[in-house]
Amino acid sequence: MSEAFLDPHRRLPAEPGLRAPPRRPSAAAAARPTPPPPGHTDPAWFAENRPFGDAAALFLTPDHYVLRMLRSRGLSYDDLGVPRRDGGAVADPRSAWRLFAQHYHLFAGTPSRLWIDHSMNWAFGIDAPLGPDNADRYFDLIGERLGEESMRPLAILDKANVEAIATTEFALDELKHHAAMEGQGLIGRVRTTYRPDDVTDPDNPAFLDNLRRLGELTGQDVAGWDGLIAAHRPRRAHFRKHGATATDHGGPPARTADLGVGGEQAPPRRLVDGRPLGGGGGPLRAQMLTEMAALSVEDGMVMQIHAGSRRNTDPTLMAERGANLGADIPVPVDAVRGLQPLLARHGNATGLSLIFFCLDESTYARELAPMAGYWPALLLGPPWWFHASPRGIARSLDRGVETAGFQTLAGFNDDTRALLSIPARHDVWRRCAAAFLAGMVSQGLLGMTDARQVARWLAYDAAKAAYRLP
Repeated sequence: MSEAFLDPHRRLPAEPGLRAPPRRPSAAAAARPTPPPPGHTDPAWFAENRPFGDAAALFLTPDHYVLRMLRSRGLSYDDLGVPRRDGGAVADPRSAWRLFAQHYHLFAGTPSRLWIDHSMNWAFGIDAPLGPDNADRYFDLIGERLGEESMRPLAILDKANVEAIATTEFALDELKHHAAMEGQGLIGRVRTTYRPDDVTDPDNPAFLDNLRRLGELTGQDVAGWDGLIAAHRPRRAHFRKHGATATDHGGPPARTADLGVGGEQAPPRRLVDGRPLGGGGGPLRAQMLTEMAALSVEDGMVMQIHAGSRRNTDPTLMAERGANLGADIPVPVDAVRGLQPLLARHGNATGLSLIFFCLDESTYARELAPMAGYWPALLLGPPWWFHASPRGIARSLDRGVETAGFQTLAGFNDDTRALLSIPARHDVWRRCAAAFLAGMVSQGLLGMTDARQVARWLAYDAAKAAYRLP
């Protein structure tokens, strides 16, 4: 490994005297299997275990972090090989890879550069940065290696020491790939996660059609409030059969509600009848988050809320190519007011575990840490998306731990769509956690024995406990 390419001391304190402490608390943690990262990898990868196609399919076209940076400098998604909805022509993988290599300098100092360099070194032995002079050589080398059994998806999980990985599917998903994995004995190694936004968010253009399908699947009258809630029980059970221990819910404002019987029963009937809702879909979406918490109290599934992202803000990109391609922007979150109805009703319930992820960093010290420091149901998810970076991790620990402590943290997971980035992302988390602990040790705020225990907790045990995995 070239130290200039991948510095072995990356993200550890610059002062030589502080580098020894982080190595000691992090050494035991680094030897543990990578904890489960509930995320967005494709379940077909594991069910079919087919070879990946080429370098561009691994590092370019599925990575919205990479695409948004290149887009910001005026590069065309056609030239980057991103598929179009209309089936129109886009660049071939090699041409797209060459263009990526020509602009790799744009990623200097970004987490994307750190993740990609690590992944290319870890998986393919590459020891110099990507650039125009080596683009074709790296494309061919990666393509050749991808034909080996050792680089198929399940072998990559083994190589990365991934104990378990979770995918995320919507409520109406057939889970056909997970059914295939059940027959292969892979459930447990690969788990699904229940994401019901397709049938809880009235702002989704397909919401009414989705709601009708939910009723057909479950035999429930989803126009009535009791039927709408009851319809989720068999779907959640179906997901648990395929390994799910958690649910996942999106929504920029993280607004919850507790409207009472009269207020909560009107919205679904009005929607199904084609009548508009007062206040748009917000009240129903907010009430459904509270009801999803009630179902988690009932069946024990861990509830996750991801808040603070305004998604797909470029209507042209959405129309041409679809969602999740980089046009997503963080927005403010009022966590105290937003979560109050849900927590007032369920925050003291025995067994509820609510993991909250937030893109609004201003809430960390002001709202989230004090809330997690009181409510037994609330755990803080790791810095997410734009903030799953070295400085983002440092900020989250610095702003949260003094008030909420380490035990309120859900460890680290990631939502990557790039399988090879998983060990890189966890490596960054472990190093950043070790650097934070080293600072506490050097200041006499934490002893070395405690630091070692916390390092293992942050690197491995916290995520397993948070997601209730064996």
